Parts: sequence; structure tokens; C-alpha cells
Amino acid sequence: MSVELILVFLTLGAFVGLMAGLLGIGGGGILVPVLTSIFIYQGFAMDNVVHIALGSSMACIMVTSFSSLRAHHVNGAVIWQLVKTMAPAIVLGTFLATFIAAQISSKSLAIFFSVFMAYVASQMFRSKKVQASGANAGKVELSLVALGIGAISALVSIGGGSLTVPYLTWRNVDIRKAIGTSAALGFPIAVGGTLGYLINGFAADSINPEYTFGFIYLPAVVLVTIPSFFTAPIGAKLTQTLPVQTLKKIFGVLLLLLSVKMLFSLL
Repeated sequence: MSVELILVFLTLGAFVGLMAGLLGIGGGGILVPVLTSIFIYQGFAMDNVVHIALGSSMACIMVTSFSSLRAHHVNGAVIWQLVKTMAPAIVLGTFLATFIAAQISSKSLAIFFSVFMAYVASQMFRSKKVQASGANAGKVELSLVALGIGAISALVSIGGGSLTVPYLTWRNVDIRKAIGTSAALGFPIAVGGTLGYLINGFAADSINPEYTFGFIYLPAVVLVTIPSFFTAPIGAKLTQTLPVQTLKKIFGVLLLLLSVKMLFSLL
């Protein structure tokens, strides 16, 4: 691996960690399209390039979300009772959806990813606050919602923040605690997704590149997670001082551009 490529992975990790802490996201919206482009440049098989990007992104999010989780916990922004209720279903949904992803072509996954990221970007531009429902959710509802969040998160390799935060806000959770709780739920999502992509990728070992375990490319995971572990807490602290709404709009544009670039790389 060249020095330039190592620096690209390290810079990517630092940026993703910062955004994970600042906006309560796992970073998959950035990681998947960027990793896909890098892997295409490295000559990975086109049939599996998006799958490896998804699996590697999930493995990266596991570290990033844990670091972000700790930072939000210190700030008292995690509602652990909600995490305890939603985590089992969110892990199950994420794990099972990786088996679906393994049967879908890279092009189809890229199209689904791009459409979903267009939705995420549109949410970043919303200035109107989510209207609270006026009622608290029961355990059955929380579990069903968590199952769906986990499944979608696996297919696009996100920490679930773009779905969890609006839902929790709608269910009368303060926005900062919604972000913190979403960050905490990002960890079980990443664990379930990483395990699923690890298992499903073994069947493709014959065409997967060296240092790939299942659908997880280890060099990328290591080089991205090291800086992200340190920058995620910085991002969490900056939520108190930076104009988060303005940053969300800029981030939304970035997501759209990266998604379109990935789509054109595969079509």
C-alpha cells in the first residue's frame, strides 16, 4: 500500500470521527462512497466492491460509534433505558439484512444507497423541527422501529442516526439526548452489521483481495478507525459551540456529491 493511500485512509478516518461526534452519525454516508472509489482504484472485483465497502464501513463504525458513545455518556446525553429496549431488535435487524445485501449486486446496492442518501441529505436541509407525537412509545413499537432501523442501516452501512434521531425527537426526546442515544445505538448496529458482513463474505473469498476477511478489508478498517477514535469525542464537544444546523446543510451537499460519484463509478 502506498504512502498516499495510507494518508487518504487516515484523513478519511479523522473526518468521519469528527462528523460522528458532531452530528450523531456513524459516518457510513461518507465511508461507503469514498471506500468504493478507493477500492475500484485498487482494482477490487466490481461484483463485490460495494459489499466490501459496506462491510468495512460497518467495522469502522463499530469503533467510531463506541468512541462517540463514551463522549455522549460523559455529557449525560444517553438515555440508557431506551438503548436497552431497542438494542436487541436493532442488532437482529442489522444482522439479518446483511444476508439480503449479500444477494444484491453492487450496482443495485449503489442505487439504493444513493436514493437513501438523497433522503438523508434532504433531512439535513429541514429547518422545521420535528413535531412531537404527544405520547411515549411502548416496548413493542420501539422494538419494531429498531428492527427496521437496523435493517436499513445494514443495507447502507450507517449508524442509524439519520433514522433514530428524527424518530426519538418525534417521541418527545430532547434533540441532544436523541443524538446521544442514537450514538449509543450505533454501536450495536455496527456489531451486528460487522458480524453479518464477515460471515456473508466468506463465500467470496476466492475473488476477494488480500487482507480481506469476509467483506471486511482490514487495512482500511485499521487506518480509518485509529484517527476516528480520537476525533469523535472532539466532535461531540463541538456540538455545544458550532452552528450544527449550518454544518448539516454543508454535510448534506457532501453526501449527495459522494453518492452521485459512487453511482457513476459503477454504472
